[in-house]
Amino acid sequence: MSRRQAAQNARAKHRTELLRQMIRIRRFEERCVELYSAARIRGFMHLYIGEEAVAAGILQAVGAGDAVVSTYREHGHALARGLPMDAVLAEMYGRTTGCSRGRGGSMHLFDASRRFYGGNAIVGGGLPVAVGLALADAMRGRPQVTVCLFGDGAVAEGEFHECLNLAALWRLPVLFCCENNLYAMGTRLDRAQAEVDLAVRAASYGMQARAVDGMDVLAVAEAADQAVEKIRTEPRPQFLELRTYRFRAHSMYDPDRYRDKSEIERWKEADPIPRLKHRMTEDGELTGRRAAAIEADVDREINAAIEAAEAGPLEPVEDLTRFVYSERP
Repeated sequence: MSRRQAAQNARAKHRTELLRQMIRIRRFEERCVELYSAARIRGFMHLYIGEEAVAAGILQAVGAGDAVVSTYREHGHALARGLPMDAVLAEMYGRTTGCSRGRGGSMHLFDASRRFYGGNAIVGGGLPVAVGLALADAMRGRPQVTVCLFGDGAVAEGEFHECLNLAALWRLPVLFCCENNLYAMGTRLDRAQAEVDLAVRAASYGMQARAVDGMDVLAVAEAADQAVEKIRTEPRPQFLELRTYRFRAHSMYDPDRYRDKSEIERWKEADPIPRLKHRMTEDGELTGRRAAAIEADVDREINAAIEAAEAGPLEPVEDLTRFVYSERP
């Protein structure tokens, strides 16, 4: 095999994995909508549909020893990080087999063994956690990177400014990833922020910052690879503004009356999944049969996760006060 052919094969494999990851996230959440509507999942649920390119593109760049801090819209982050789908779904079902023992639900997915630290219901609440994790790694001489994902609404919080300032001041190995989907709940970015170029705001803290097309998974992956490599070779924070869009409402309870339907339809034309499919097909890397096989594999995985979640036990009533207070031996 020639060097050129090997490179083409590696590229096709990489793109196929990105496509598979985005399809997993999309189909998983579409089934979650069905389960929620049937009252098999309860509580709050915030969907990631439309933003899959960010999770797939960013998290392929980090290693098992790196840390990831997420938001309450974190199903996609958790799956792309490697949390088993059955553990994620069991958590949403409130079963003890869930990744947080069924106590956190949709907004509080957590897996310390994979260094996935939430799932955080507080807007901007993950930023101080990420800075703390990066500081701990730096003080212990560990060559890890901490990835902190948050929405554009977090930019209005004090934690954003405090944490970017400290990370730059202390030269911490943090990759700040702002998923700018234009709306902080129901408030459009330009109605709440005087400066809507969020990369410019981050750069004011003395860190390298850039904006990326968050609907193009290849662009996201390339930017993430470059940023993570830069952090590893020269530990100091980097900032990526991922310009993306959610196709669904803020949450399952949201009637979504603050956006024009035409705006949503325009953004759907940039859907990252068919966009990558088209590119791979043009480059001879994807056939209809291969695409169907990926869909079938994902469907089987989801069905198995649903079966496992529904078979998982609920927490006994006598255990409900466990983990509330520290228990002395």
